Amino acid sequence: MPKAIENAADIKLLVDEFYSQVREDDLIGPVFNGVIEDRWPLHLEKMYGFWETICFDVRKYSGSPFQKHAPLPIEAKHFDRWLSLFTATVDRYFAGEKAEEVKKRAKNMGLMFQYKLEHLKNS
Repeated sequence: MPKAIENAADIKLLVDEFYSQVREDDLIGPVFNGVIEDRWPLHLEKMYGFWETICFDVRKYSGSPFQKHAPLPIEAKHFDRWLSLFTATVDRYFAGEKAEEVKKRAKNMGLMFQYKLEHLKNS
């Protein structure tokens, strides 16, 4: 039964379950695995901090995610798959205000990244 996102353990569950799917996905898995290689624990720690910052307004993440993504061979279909997997993972485990907020933030982040990538391509 889905529950509210309440603490760091919930974020860890969300991130771990989501990225276990990403790693196995036939479309976005090769992109992530190719860049992250054997540094998954480090990436996951960053993502825990990122989503805790989003959910709980704490400063556990600082950085510029777009700069890391800009050189990657990604396009709209990759963002669509990422968002689909993310939304399904949130819905499988969580419900409520914070769950809706993280889905909204993920969607907006994906749209912003796509917009910026298109701008870079057309510059």
